[in-house]
Amino acid sequence: MILKQLRISRHLSQAQLADMSGLNVRTIQRIESGANASLESQKCLAAALDISIDTLNQETIMYDKNSENWNNLPIIVKVWFAFNFLQLRPKRNTALRSEVMSHFFGYIFCLLGLLSEGALVGGVLMLTIGYLFTFLKWQGDRYGIWFEELPE
Repeated sequence: MILKQLRISRHLSQAQLADMSGLNVRTIQRIESGANASLESQKCLAAALDISIDTLNQETIMYDKNSENWNNLPIIVKVWFAFNFLQLRPKRNTALRSEVMSHFFGYIFCLLGLLSEGALVGGVLMLTIGYLFTFLKWQGDRYGIWFEELPE
């Protein structure tokens, strides 16, 4: 069930979704953690999110490549993503790969920093870049601009 992704894409907290659907916050938490939802709960959530029950029960979200999300972003955000990923159509797996590699090499260089100050400085810079990519990935998820399927 893609409840959490749908809730986050609509910038809703669990409490807000609970109020909209008439369900308990704990029920929302259980469903998001993977528990099965009753048909009545599914109907309430689907109505609150203005989607079908079939859409709610999907395993992953497919973002439409012709989606208005990317087109509606301010130009500065588009430039921010294009500059950082060197792609006009950013992909989530590129962000994830950049994040993991930056963190990995950042930690390696920090360990080498025990032998050389230059390596320590490089490690700190790589870790900073890794956290920048973490932030970019979070923004991409928040605005729903990826041009591919989100991983499970």
